[in-house]
This record gives sequence, C-alpha cells and structure tokens, in this order.
Amino acid sequence: MKAVGLKSPPRRAPKKLATDADLRALQRMMMHALVQPLTADDDLAPTWRDGRPMAEVAAEFIKPNERLTAFERLQIYSRSYWFRLIDCVYDDSPGLRALLGEERFGVLVRAYLAKYPSRSFTLRNLSGRLAQFIREEPRWTQPRTALAHAIARFEWAQTVAFDGEARPVLTPDDLGGTPPTKLRLALQPYISLIATEWPVDDYVLAVKQRDALRSEASNAVDRAPRVAANKKVPLPRRAKIYIVVHRYQHTLYYKRVEAPAFRMLEALAAGKSLAHGVAAAGPRVKAEQVRDWFATWMELGWFARR
Repeated sequence: MKAVGLKSPPRRAPKKLATDADLRALQRMMMHALVQPLTADDDLAPTWRDGRPMAEVAAEFIKPNERLTAFERLQIYSRSYWFRLIDCVYDDSPGLRALLGEERFGVLVRAYLAKYPSRSFTLRNLSGRLAQFIREEPRWTQPRTALAHAIARFEWAQTVAFDGEARPVLTPDDLGGTPPTKLRLALQPYISLIATEWPVDDYVLAVKQRDALRSEASNAVDRAPRVAANKKVPLPRRAKIYIVVHRYQHTLYYKRVEAPAFRMLEALAAGKSLAHGVAAAGPRVKAEQVRDWFATWMELGWFARR
C-alpha cells in the first residue's frame, strides 16, 4: 500500500552516502519500509512495493548481525512503530474499544492506520480522522456503525478540548455597543459542538469509571471491586442530546445544553450575527433564557476575540 503524503522512495537504496541526496534517499527508503502495514500476524510485509522480497530490499540498507538477519532487524523497528501508533489510538478511544470489544477494535485500528497513517509531528493528531474513517468504511463497525461514529466524534472532541488552541477571551468591553445585527462572535477553537442520537457522554464516562475500578482491582483483596471492574457497561439507549465539549481552567469538561441553545451556538460558530443566532434558537425562546445562556458562556470563556 502506498504511504499517502510521503515522497516516493528510490527503487533501490544508495550503495554509499556520498551526497545529501543519497542520505535523503536512504531516509525515504527506511521510512517507507517502516510504515508499510504489518501483516495479519503483525509481521513485516514479505514483499516490497515492486514485488521484490522484503528480505532482499532490507539487505540493501541494513546489515545483519550474529543473531538477526536484515529482515528481522527491520521488522523490530516496524513493529515498534506500528505498536506505538496502535497503543495511542487504544488510549484515545476507551468508549469505542468497549463498544466493539478488543478484537474488533484492533482490526478497526489497523485498517484505519493503513488508510490514514500518521502524518503529523505529534501523535496527538493520530485519531483525528477515525470518525471519518468509520463513516467511510462501515464494515468494520457494523451493525453499530452509527453509535461507533458518535462515540469516535465525542472522544476526538475531548482531545481537541484538552490541548486545542485558545484565543484571547472575549470580554464585555469588547462588545463595544455593536448592534446585534452586526455583532459576530467566534467560539474558542478547542470547543466542539456535538448533536448525537445517544448519550455518549454518560457511556464513555461509565467506561472510564469501570476501567479505573479494573485498575484498582488488580491489587485489591476484596472481591467486590473486582466484580464491579469486570462488569460490562450497558450500551446507551437512543436519546437526542446536545453536547459542548470544552475546557475550563485547564480541565476538560463536556456540558449538555438545550436544543435551542445548541442551535444558537451553531449559528454563531458559523459566523452568523448575534441577531441571527438568537433567531436560530427559535421563536419560543425568551429573552431571559438567552441572557442566562450568554452569561454562562461568557463566564466559561467560550467566546474568543475575532
């Protein structure tokens, strides 16, 4: 499989490093060898891009030693690379992992990383397209694809909220008497607005609490915590909810809001004026409600200066 986003490697590794170009060619060769997806048995792929045996290709730029062939040495590095990526997605997705089970989740992650390999300097971004992948290739999560997609969105939103960019907070002085028809407010970049058909916030929280009990139970003498730790978290029942995933004073939070408030936030996030945002909330919303919502959102620092 072609490594998307990487410059193609040379057909063969340079025999010696006489120039900077030779070094770059060797680096590309090594990189492409490392990022080739592992086999179903978590082994290095047996063939190279052009069909040659990988053992032959590895011998071009890796020396064997007394115990390991060039292929075996390359396989150690490739496994280390892939297992690190898999572990990162594993840590990012406790709810999705609980929904699918360990085996199906592992298959999903390997398929995902094969299509969307890491292309960032930070592993923080690794799960950023997982929800998109679930929607594109539903066979990995059927028959619970819709729920899996909702959980993946919610879990990625937590990553965004945890360390996403924060811009200068809007203050009452910044409003400056601008009329509502012209006033446009920006949401902080770390905020995610999620409308979903399931209470995924409760489900993921229950999974995390169960996992914490499981960790404690590993050293517990009392049997009761161990039973609770091994209990399966019930799947969430359908219920339309609206969640704002955000942070406050360096701590991650997710806050449910009413449907009209959510529609207002969506309109403001889309660049609509405050007047349009209030109109989006609906005709039944009272001025007192808007005032209370706005006061809370300002206090939480959800608005940034444009």
